[in-house]
Amino acid sequence: MRIAVAADERTPVADAVLAQLQERGHEVVPFGALAPGDRADWAWCSAAAAREVAEARAEQAVVCCWTGTGAAMAANKVPGVRAALCADAVTAAGARRWNDANVLALSLRATSEPVLSEILDAWFTAEPSTDEDDVANIRRLDAT
Repeated sequence: MRIAVAADERTPVADAVLAQLQERGHEVVPFGALAPGDRADWAWCSAAAAREVAEARAEQAVVCCWTGTGAAMAANKVPGVRAALCADAVTAAGARRWNDANVLALSLRATSEPVLSEILDAWFTAEPSTDEDDVANIRRLDAT
């Protein structure tokens, strides 16, 4: 899978995101502090990674900033993106299942490497729900 990854600073967690995605066999497209010469501010790099998903150049994205909140907000401004800030595996699985989230937002401050592994495991194993109510909710999001 081709995954856009953005971070507003280069931290051990940001590097671990890159490494773990590559170890899982994904092609990583870096943005922000992860791409030399790129603008690292969270609003710019998170939106750029989200546009990769919206414009079908990447299947998913992972966006990171200190709290993860700004990265999620910036990504969600891009039409067609459903970014979810996930601090644990249960939230990540639910975001994929019930929200068909296509962008994972993470906190560079609060995410440890072991928790990152759990979040990524949950994110990549959960499938979007086919339940009629869940699908209707996603259609509603896409319409607004």
